[in-house]
Amino acid sequence: MRDFLRQLPQHRRLELIGGSTLYVVVLGCTIDDTCGIDLSSGALVRLRVPWPPQHRPDLAAFDVIEATLAEDPQIDDLAQPETATVQGLPRQIGTLRGRPMKKLLQRLQAPIDGPLLGFRGPSAPYWEFEGDRPSAALIVATRGPQLLRRREDGTTWVRFGWERDDVWLTCADAHASRALDAARRESLAGKDLATALGFKPHYLLTALSRPYDSHCYKTCVAILPRS
Repeated sequence: MRDFLRQLPQHRRLELIGGSTLYVVVLGCTIDDTCGIDLSSGALVRLRVPWPPQHRPDLAAFDVIEATLAEDPQIDDLAQPETATVQGLPRQIGTLRGRPMKKLLQRLQAPIDGPLLGFRGPSAPYWEFEGDRPSAALIVATRGPQLLRRREDGTTWVRFGWERDDVWLTCADAHASRALDAARRESLAGKDLATALGFKPHYLLTALSRPYDSHCYKTCVAILPRS
């Protein structure tokens, strides 16, 4: 995989051109999109994959994929400017771990310089977005994280500190949800969370959802180790 990375052309910025091929290391994968790092530019990208009904999203963190953008990649979403639609299912070509992955994550880590994803509160109206701020951020929490299961509807949540804010986000990370189920607990933190996940949590991949009831909501797409 390292030889493959050396052969990839490097670009200063991510270019989303219809029909072009991207090589991406996955950070989080849901039915809505697959978030990852474009290996040519180091930029965060969100790929909308046309998963068929019988094929659930099956890409794992740190998988390296090859994805071809659709002829019309639909890159005009002002709430999610990093998003592009792909043609068919991505092809998994390897896995990236160790020092190269660690460097990519460190470069992408968002600084603590204001509210998470640029605004306070859990959501914002879709019409307020103008395509001038990122819709996803890889962060290191200032406190936590803590994983929780809400009794009312069975949803998984993650709680963490960001500056002075106490943040609660729905968690779309299937591995985290399975870890909570396997532990038979309604809350996990610290060493118990690390044991359940199989790694010490370091990064949180946070992102804005697609609009629901005309609002985009902050979510946690993935809980990740240092590399």
